[in-house]
Amino acid sequence: MNLYEKFNQDMVSSMKEQNKERLTVLRMIKGAMQLEHINNKKEMNEELLIDVVGKQIKMRNDSLEEFKKGNREDLIKQTEDEIKILTEFLPEQLSEEEVDKIIDEVFAKVNPTSPKEMGLVMKEVTPLLKGKADMKEVSTKIKNILG
Repeated sequence: MNLYEKFNQDMVSSMKEQNKERLTVLRMIKGAMQLEHINNKKEMNEELLIDVVGKQIKMRNDSLEEFKKGNREDLIKQTEDEIKILTEFLPEQLSEEEVDKIIDEVFAKVNPTSPKEMGLVMKEVTPLLKGKADMKEVSTKIKNILG
C-alpha cells in the first residue's frame, strides 16, 4: 500500500474513531493537496502528498521556533503532535551515511568545479532525496563540499 492509499484509509478511520486532532491534521493535508491540484494542475498522488506534507512540516518547524521564543507550552505541544502525525506520511528517512553516499555519487556524475554549479548538483540530488531527507541539510552539505 502506498502512502496516498494509507492517507485516505487513515482519513476514514479517523472519522469513524472521531479522533478530532488527527482528523484536523489530515483534513489540512487534503485541503493543501486540493489547492495544489487546482492551482498547479498536479495529479492527486503520492508525490503530491509527499510535497505537501514536507511543506507543512517545514511550516510547523518554523512556528515551533517562534512558540519556544514566546514560551507557549500549549502551542509547542500541539505543534509537535501535528508534526508527529505529518511524518507518518513521509517515506522512511535516509540515514546521514546514505545521504552522503548519494551526494558523493551525484558529485562523481556531475563533477562540479565551482560553487556556481550548485544548481546542477541540486538538480540531480533533489529527485533522489526529496521527502527522504531534510533538503536544507542536504543543501548545506553540498555548499560545504563546493565551498
